[in-house]
Amino acid sequence: QVQLVESGGGSVQAGGSLRLSCQASGNTYRRYCMAWFRQAPGKEREGVAMIDNDESTSYADSVKGRFTISKDNAKATLYLQMNSLKPEDTAMFYCAADRQFCGGSWLDESFYRYWGQGTQVTVSS
Repeated sequence: QVQLVESGGGSVQAGGSLRLSCQASGNTYRRYCMAWFRQAPGKEREGVAMIDNDESTSYADSVKGRFTISKDNAKATLYLQMNSLKPEDTAMFYCAADRQFCGGSWLDESFYRYWGQGTQVTVSS
């Protein structure tokens, strides 16, 4: 079992930055594929960024060049650095994990076994 707890959300003006964190339990953390998803009001949940168990990363086109996913294996923590935030980035952000190699499946939310409770990000214009 893996438990995921997100933090770092908040309210920021357009152009600002936030860093989200996802604290993971379990000593096999480093073997997991981990990702950030988000869900805006009235919209479906969508993949934002992923870091695989081979440390490769992938990003949604909408965040490329603005967001950076990383993890600290010693702290069992996943991060999402978000810069140049836009009002359309407003959403609940979720951390997700699975012990399999994600690869091309990373955008499919049904692929992930473990989810956090979410942290709200609000960007005002």
